Amino acid sequence: MESKQTNCDVLIVGSGMAGSMLGAILARNGAKVVLVDGVTHPRFAVGESTIPHFLVWLQILAARYRVPEITTLESIERVGERIGTTFGVKRHFAFVSHREGQEPDPNETILAGVPKALYKATHIFRQDSDAYLFHVAIKYGAEPRQNWRVADIDFAEDAVTVTGQNGEVIRARYLVDGSGFRSPVADKLDLRDDPCRFKTHTRSLFTHMVDVPPFDHMVDWPKEQRPPLPWYKGTVHHTFDGGWFWVIPFNNHKASTNPLCSVGLVLDSRRHPKPDDMTPEEEWQHWVDKFPAVKRQFRGARRVREWVSTGRVQYSSKKTVGHRWVLMSHAAGFIDPLFSRGMSNTVEVIDAVAWRLLQSLKDDDFSEERYEYVERLQQGLLTYNDELVNSSMIAFPHFQLWDPVFRIWAFSSNYGAMRLTRAQLRYNLTGDERHYKELESGPNVGFWWPDEPEMKQMWDAMVETVEKFEVGEISADDAGAKILKDVLDSELPPAAFGYKDPDNHNLHPTTLDLARFMTWAIRSGPPPAKALASGTLEAMGRAALRRKKIS
Repeated sequence: MESKQTNCDVLIVGSGMAGSMLGAILARNGAKVVLVDGVTHPRFAVGESTIPHFLVWLQILAARYRVPEITTLESIERVGERIGTTFGVKRHFAFVSHREGQEPDPNETILAGVPKALYKATHIFRQDSDAYLFHVAIKYGAEPRQNWRVADIDFAEDAVTVTGQNGEVIRARYLVDGSGFRSPVADKLDLRDDPCRFKTHTRSLFTHMVDVPPFDHMVDWPKEQRPPLPWYKGTVHHTFDGGWFWVIPFNNHKASTNPLCSVGLVLDSRRHPKPDDMTPEEEWQHWVDKFPAVKRQFRGARRVREWVSTGRVQYSSKKTVGHRWVLMSHAAGFIDPLFSRGMSNTVEVIDAVAWRLLQSLKDDDFSEERYEYVERLQQGLLTYNDELVNSSMIAFPHFQLWDPVFRIWAFSSNYGAMRLTRAQLRYNLTGDERHYKELESGPNVGFWWPDEPEMKQMWDAMVETVEKFEVGEISADDAGAKILKDVLDSELPPAAFGYKDPDNHNLHPTTLDLARFMTWAIRSGPPPAKALASGTLEAMGRAALRRKKIS
C-alpha cells in the first residue's frame, strides 16, 4: 500500500504554546502549515506563571502578525471572556526564606509586584491555554495531526521529509521542532551537548493539588511585617539551602472556578540526588516536613494527578538552526522553572523565527545564515538565564546575598520590559516594522537590556562575585555587600521602585511610584533610562492624541 504524502510550507512538530502560537502566526500570514503532536489536547503542562516580559511580547506578536487572539493570555479579564474561569491572577513574585526546623523570618522575604495600571497578569492553566492556541492555529488554516509521532526525518537540499509512525509522509519546505526535550531533530542530528553546558544543576518533582490554603494563613506576623499584597495573589517561592518550592494557585481570583494549585519542588541534583528508596510523594513529604510553615501549608493538601519526578532538567544543544530547520525554545534547551523564563523566552524566539520564515517562504531562501540571529538569541537567552538561576541557588541560604542578586534581576527586567513597550507603542503609531527589528540590535543578544553596557557590567560583576563566594574566596556577607554597593552606586536602579532602600524588601511600586519614576528618568535620570522613559511617554502621548482626534 502506497504511503500518503502531504506537502506543506512549514511542518511544526509540537502543538504546545510555542508550536500552536507560531502555527497561528504563519497560517494567518498565508503559509500552508501542518501542526503535529504525539499526544492530544487538552493535556497537562507546567510553566504557568507569567512575567511582564512575556506579556509585552504577546502584544507585539498579536500586532505584528495580526493574530489578536494571542493577547487573550495577557489579562485575567480576557482569559475569562475567551477561554474560561480556570486561570488564577498573578499580582507578584514572592520569595520566603526557610531554614530547617525554624519558622521563617518576616525580614527575610521579598515581594516584587507591578502597578495594576500596567499589567493584569495570570497564572496560566496550561491545558486550557494551549488547547485554545491550538484551536486558533486551526482557525487560521493550520492542518492538525494529533497522536502523530515522528518515525524518521530526511533532510535534503530542497525540502525536509518527515515520516510518521502511521506511515504518512509530510514533505515541508521548512521544519520547526517545538517539541521539547525529546526533540526528534536533536535526536536525528545528535545535537545535544554531553555533558550539558550549563552551570545550573537541578531536578524537580511536581503535580497539581487541591486544598492548598493561602500562605497568608500560615504565619502569624504583625501587619507591619506583612507584604503590601496577599501572598496568595501571586506566585510564592519557598527557598532554602539547595532548593525551593513553588506554589501557583489557580483559585485566587474571585471569578475562578478552578480548585487546583500547581506545586513543585526543585533541588540541586548534585547535593540531593534522586533517592532510590522513596516514591515521589514520599520525597515531597520528606522535604515539606523540614520547614514548619511549609508543612502547615500542605497539611491537608491532596494531589489530583500522579507526581512527575525528573532527573536533571537542564539540557543544551550544539546548534539550534540549520538548513531548513530550527529547534525552537524548549527543543533547543532548558534551564529551570525559577523566574518563569520559559514562556517569555518562547515568545521572543517565536518573533525572531516568524518574520524570517515568512520572508524565506517568499524568497525561497532557507539558508542557515538567514537564521544566525535566532541561534545567537536562543543560546544567549539560555546563558543569561543559567547565570541568574545558578547565582540565585547559591545565594538562597544567605539572605544578605540573595536580596541584592534579586534586585539586579528585578530592575534589569523592569527596563527590559520598558524597552519592549516603547517599541510596541511606536509600532502601533506608525506601523513601521523598523521599531521591532531594532529590538534585535545590541551586542549582548539574549540579555534583556542588550544595548546597555553598564547593566551588563553590573550583571557580570554579580555573577563573578556569587561564584567567588561559592568557592570560598569571599564570605556571603562581603559578597552581598559588594553587589549591593554596585546597586546603590549606580544611577540606573530606580529609587522610586525601592531599589535604593536596602531595608525595603517589598518592591511593589504603585501607580504614583510609576509616575515618580517617569518624572525622575526624564528630568534627571541617566541617559539610558531617560531614553527609554521619554520614548515611552512620547509614544503614549501621541497615541492619546490620536484617540482624542478619532473620538
